[in-house]
Amino acid sequence: MTTKKVISLAISLTSYQEALQQIVHWGKLNKAAYACFANVHMTIEAYRQKLFASQVNQANYVFADGKPLVIALRLLYGVTQERIAGMDFMEDIFRQAHTQQLKIFLYGSTDDVLDAICKRARQQYPQVQIVGRISPPFRKLSEQEQQKYIDQINDTGAHLVLVALGCPKQEKWMARYSPQIRAVLLGVGGAFPVFAQMQKRAPNWMQKWALEWLYRFWQEPRRLWKRYFITNTYFLWLFFRQLLKR
Repeated sequence: MTTKKVISLAISLTSYQEALQQIVHWGKLNKAAYACFANVHMTIEAYRQKLFASQVNQANYVFADGKPLVIALRLLYGVTQERIAGMDFMEDIFRQAHTQQLKIFLYGSTDDVLDAICKRARQQYPQVQIVGRISPPFRKLSEQEQQKYIDQINDTGAHLVLVALGCPKQEKWMARYSPQIRAVLLGVGGAFPVFAQMQKRAPNWMQKWALEWLYRFWQEPRRLWKRYFITNTYFLWLFFRQLLKR
């Protein structure tokens, strides 16, 4: 697969529909694989941690989730890459599961969010099979606990596992345990509360103009101020440095 590097990440060059079809195909085969949905935050985390960069870049796909990455690819390489956002992808995964009898497993987030996801999925996509869900404790798990959860996922015969542990934890978890799980792991993170309708997504015009971060900041200023105002500034500096070198 063709990739192009933006600062620290090798972004996969593919169309949205091609990516969706490939993920579904791998899922039907119970292929051990994982996909990361990259944004500015993940890019900077990978720049700061070489091991984390390797864990992300070894994924079967590293999608350009954040609009700034789409813009960066165009300015650096003249590449027109579709944005492949986890929030859109999660919705389409449920559509595919509804029509193609795919089994879905939910891993991460809280029980309240998982309850809301299951309720909405079954209302909107009545044929969907959510075969299991785990809300792991917010602490480091022992290898015995990890193995218990892996066995639980495998025992369900899940084709696709939607993972929401937050970046960089979810990407590290997928890289570590993907070889043991007979399913495609999708690190969709922040898509869980949006799909559950516990958070609103930015309007289309804000998504188009790379302002979705501002909308999220408005919803959670205390949690996100450092990520957006420090991390985003650092991203711009590193991006322009890469652009000047080219």
